[in-house]
Amino acid sequence: MRTASVSRDTKETKISVEINLDGTGAYDVQTGVGFFDHMLEQLARHSLIDIKIRADGDTHIDFHHTVEDTGIALGQALSKAIGDMSGITRYADTHLAMDEALTRCALDVSGRPFLVWDVTFDRDKVGDFDTELFEEFFRAFAMNGGLTLHIANLYGSNCHHIAETCFKAVARTLRKAIEIDPRQADRVPTTKGQLGG
Repeated sequence: MRTASVSRDTKETKISVEINLDGTGAYDVQTGVGFFDHMLEQLARHSLIDIKIRADGDTHIDFHHTVEDTGIALGQALSKAIGDMSGITRYADTHLAMDEALTRCALDVSGRPFLVWDVTFDRDKVGDFDTELFEEFFRAFAMNGGLTLHIANLYGSNCHHIAETCFKAVARTLRKAIEIDPRQADRVPTTKGQLGG
């Protein structure tokens, strides 16, 4: 089983994450930030990764620390569960439509983290959630998960739809990239012999 658990405890947040890469998309998410919970549930459901998250953060200040630290812990759990990346498909991409919005995600489970974020929101908030925090989450997730992650919103006008297409596109792409390729057997998908920095 490709599973992992991570705990992160700082003066700003206390977070625990459990994941199963070979799950069914089951989720149990409680961060204290409603819209963020909704997005993390989409990430679980459409990646088929079982995700359990408990986050207790300083949301009386704002949501920044909770969102970023959740991304850190979730990325660390993903990296831990993938291990040396033997047998994975590694590369994947997705175009994800939701009503008027279309978002593209391309991903390399490379062990060399990088984020390209080409997404613009014309409002500062979706509900009470700061739209700038979406980039903060994906950066923390990519950097700690060892992912080369490109996310581009091609068009859209509804900020909720744009955000949701980002999470769903990442989920669908991640699902394909971490799948075991039966033709790879136990090989690491690189000519270098190992993946990473």
